[in-house]
Amino acid sequence: MDQTIFGYILRHSKMAQLAILALTIASFPFLYFSLDLPKIIINDAMSNSEGGTLPLIGQLDQVSYLFALCGIFLVLVLINGGFKYVINVYKGVVGERMLRRLRYELYSRIMRFPLPHFRRVSQGELVQMITAEVEPLGGFIAQAYALPAFQGGTLLTILFFMFAQDWVLGLAAIVLYPLQIWIIPKLQRQVNLLGKARVRQVRKLAERIGETTQGVRDIRANDATQYERARFGKELGVVFDIRFAIYKKKFFIKFLNNFLAQLAPFFFYSIGGYLVIMGDLTLGALVAVIGAHEKLYAPWKELLSYYQLMSDARIKYEQVIIQFDPNGVRDEALQTADPGNPLVVNAVELKAINLSTSTDDGVPTLDGASFGFDLPKRVAIVGPTGAGKEDLSLILANLLVPDAGRVLIGEQEIGKLSESVTGRQITYVGYPAQIFSGTIADNLLFGLKNRPLRDVTLEGDAAEAHERELLEAKRAGHAELDADADWIDFKTVGIEPEDSLLPAAEAALARVQLDRDVYQMGLRGTVDPDERPDVAEAILKARYAMGERLEDPKLGRLVEVFDPERYNTNATLAENLLFGAPVGDELQIEQLAAQDYVQEVLKQNGLTDTLVDVGFRLAQTMVELFQDLPPDHDYFRQFSFISAEDLPDYRTLISRVDSGGLGKLNDTDRQRLLALTFKLIPARHRLDLVDEELQARILEARRHFREHLPEELSEAVVFFDPDSYNRGASIQDNILFGKVAYGQAQASDRIGDLIGQVLNDLELRGQVIEVGLQAEVGVGGSRLSLALRQKLALARALLKRPDVLILHDAVSPLDPSEQVVVLDALLEAFEGRTLIWSLNRSDLAARFDHVLVMHQGRIVEQGAYDELNHDGTALHAMVAAE
Repeated sequence: MDQTIFGYILRHSKMAQLAILALTIASFPFLYFSLDLPKIIINDAMSNSEGGTLPLIGQLDQVSYLFALCGIFLVLVLINGGFKYVINVYKGVVGERMLRRLRYELYSRIMRFPLPHFRRVSQGELVQMITAEVEPLGGFIAQAYALPAFQGGTLLTILFFMFAQDWVLGLAAIVLYPLQIWIIPKLQRQVNLLGKARVRQVRKLAERIGETTQGVRDIRANDATQYERARFGKELGVVFDIRFAIYKKKFFIKFLNNFLAQLAPFFFYSIGGYLVIMGDLTLGALVAVIGAHEKLYAPWKELLSYYQLMSDARIKYEQVIIQFDPNGVRDEALQTADPGNPLVVNAVELKAINLSTSTDDGVPTLDGASFGFDLPKRVAIVGPTGAGKEDLSLILANLLVPDAGRVLIGEQEIGKLSESVTGRQITYVGYPAQIFSGTIADNLLFGLKNRPLRDVTLEGDAAEAHERELLEAKRAGHAELDADADWIDFKTVGIEPEDSLLPAAEAALARVQLDRDVYQMGLRGTVDPDERPDVAEAILKARYAMGERLEDPKLGRLVEVFDPERYNTNATLAENLLFGAPVGDELQIEQLAAQDYVQEVLKQNGLTDTLVDVGFRLAQTMVELFQDLPPDHDYFRQFSFISAEDLPDYRTLISRVDSGGLGKLNDTDRQRLLALTFKLIPARHRLDLVDEELQARILEARRHFREHLPEELSEAVVFFDPDSYNRGASIQDNILFGKVAYGQAQASDRIGDLIGQVLNDLELRGQVIEVGLQAEVGVGGSRLSLALRQKLALARALLKRPDVLILHDAVSPLDPSEQVVVLDALLEAFEGRTLIWSLNRSDLAARFDHVLVMHQGRIVEQGAYDELNHDGTALHAMVAAE
């Protein structure tokens, strides 16, 4: 990247900057005429009773001449404003386009960083630089050349006009400029140094915040929250001191500018007035000069601000470029090159020669590691912690460049191959595996999205908008890749584009024991019947089949079905009031207490005070029950009304009721109590707060709610109907058309098995898994457990069907028994292909064809497991120690 911001601007926006300069220069004649016209109006139109002559119009009387000149003045004002509008809009477009380009380039460079660099730079620091720190650069880039040209040209035009009226007044206007030009840069340099210190300190703040968010569990576990607050407060204090110093110098510069600017009128009124009295200057000329000087201050102020902005932009750009140009950054061509000839991975030898790596402190992690074996083969890498297993795995996957040595597959050196070759034929799964925000399907198919294969098909306005989007991306320097195209490489999976990926996805999930979890997510998921009418119709068939099975009294008591004439004691009070599933946010249970229509329904049915009282008694019970319990106690899960964090707030609310009564509560407190009541499930919580009389009143309110539902809420809830699929309810609730009964022994497991039987009989399990694949995983897979994340990464690798799969502690978060099951499944899947596994348990190496034993960064033994596992070998010692 260019080392200076002006070099970057010229390289990527030279023609745009020239276009802005051309528009700027074209505006100056109109500006000059708009300055000169007031003098003509005062001296000619107002003073000459005979009128005047205009080109193309001819002789005019005084009044007509006056209005004609005023009209011309108005036209000039519009023209000048039009020039400013066009220039400013174009500058904004150029600035945003360049900012987009810069962020894109910085983001691209992150993917080229050497992996060890990520141990030296924090995630928060990179985020801060790409988002906040470069944001002001877009504004500066837009006016890097245009602003000094426009404002400087405006300044010179005004000064030329003033000198044209009287050289003495022109000299008076600029006499103080040399002083400002001398002193302002000196003060600004001091501000610049403080600005650099501020940038560095803000990055430290970002790093501190990122570290805290990642380590908040350990901070709480060690009661170190006060210490962390103190440390963060100290860092904020440093920022405050720097900013305070900046403000003092910055506003002194502004004070000095304002003071010097106000001296010029003193010269005009004194010198100009004297010249008018002596007859050496007309009054119109003096008025025009004073008016011009008022306009002179704006461009001069803009130029001074530009100087400050330029200094700040230089600092930010240089600081960012330094951080994004680390040693060892990968060549961009290795990421963008087309695959070319595939890597031959069968009937060849994989050979590592003197591989060496080290930490930032120079401590060796690999120390001349060398080995070789024929491919294909299933290879285990074993060794104690710190033996260098991870670095070796990364080098074999072409993810880490060794300090010395090389890896050959046949005659080809892995480190010189592009990612389009190694990234498709070699797959790496480490621990912990990275899961990206999106759905399970997005992550499962991630390894199949190497290049866009089929363009998106759009028509009409959508097609035009898409073309504009691609054109703008090209102008911003993006790679000419369409994110909306079809990227999935079906041939990698071994199927045609028109075939379904579901069977292959199910097989990959089943091998890593993830299919049942995705199936359960599918049962909890929802389906839009407009988009998938086939699935909705199939689920309705499952509902009818389930209804027939629930006619058996032994099974029927496990589910309380929805009935418009009955209160469902296994559903929340909110579900009973709506008798439907909310769609969108307006009628979700968290917002229900504050919803105007719900409040009106409760009021008209005389339920408001009653339900607030129920909420109060519920809060009393919860506070009394939880006050001495730890936050992770099972009661908080069972009675999920109040979290441990909210408990003190409800304790305070209860004390307010004790002192003033429920009638004295404000609307916010009443809504908080109502919110508790809406979550109450009588059969689950057994608090005897919803008796039969209250149930009957809620049923009456249910009818009122449905009959008078306003038009704007008609799409916010889908009412329960035994003959219709409910798009707001989960698949499981649609199949059951009711709620699993609390208090029945193993009801959830028995109903789960029953649902599974029904779905299998109707051959619908695959469709439920397909819905489960659309479940959101959260940022970084935060909605999934660590074990599920690892399984998903393994399933992603299996679906890709690589020639070589390299794993590092890939099953560590799984249960020991599950580790063996998944390991055996992967070994079976890679029969006849190459699987290289860095194991956390040495005894598991017995299942592999070849074993590499590592110690202190070296390969100390290699060969078959049975040949190595005997007295006196390093492998035998490790297996015995486990």
